[in-house]
Amino acid sequence: MTVVDEGLRLETSQHPDHETARDVVSEAIEAGALVTVVGRCTVDYEGRASSTLGPGERLVMLKPDGAALVHTDEGQQPVNWQPPDCEHEATLVDGRLLVESHRETPEEHLAVSFESVLEVSAYGLTDERDLSLEGTEEDLRQRILDDPTLIETGFVPLATERQTPAGAVDIYGEDGDGRAVAVELKRRRVGPDAVGQLGRYVDAMDRDLHADTDVRGILVAPSVTDRASRLLAERGLEFVPLTPTGAAECDT
Repeated sequence: MTVVDEGLRLETSQHPDHETARDVVSEAIEAGALVTVVGRCTVDYEGRASSTLGPGERLVMLKPDGAALVHTDEGQQPVNWQPPDCEHEATLVDGRLLVESHRETPEEHLAVSFESVLEVSAYGLTDERDLSLEGTEEDLRQRILDDPTLIETGFVPLATERQTPAGAVDIYGEDGDGRAVAVELKRRRVGPDAVGQLGRYVDAMDRDLHADTDVRGILVAPSVTDRASRLLAERGLEFVPLTPTGAAECDT
């Protein structure tokens, strides 16, 4: 059973199949939501040490700041955990849900493999600190439309929500040399998923426009993870650090 409450920005699926659980977790990670997964699982950690936790029913929590926690039915401390700024990912391996949390410095990897999933939930939680600091993507869009030089000198916005076969580009425009530019907006720190999304838009526009030169792709967000930064460089994409209006006002 799946319950969705838009008012609370909450999705809960009880006794889901592994593919459904993977989809809920993946979408929640991309949306910057808090995720909880309850089920029978094994836990493997590699990093400053290594450990394996055999099969058992546990609660796994993934936080939007990159922290990951694994709880049993005893005590207040997690039996395994990862600090903020880790990359979360949910995949299927041999038809079963695999939830991973990884960070580069120091190199650490937490892998939770589920035999069965009792419940998976995604919560769009926030508090007054987040509300005052983060703003919205619409705030970010308006900030750029009001002052296109925030992207770069010579940038001219031509359209918002420009449709491509891969989805809608947040802002489409041209740079000072007349080259097409796809701008993807994110209101908070982002990881590789956002880079992949921008890359798909750029590839789709490249095919659609049949341009002699490549379409430029620019990711706009307050910050990116180390892994996302490397992927941007590998794909030839660009990053502009920028906060929504609300965040800029609170920092002044």
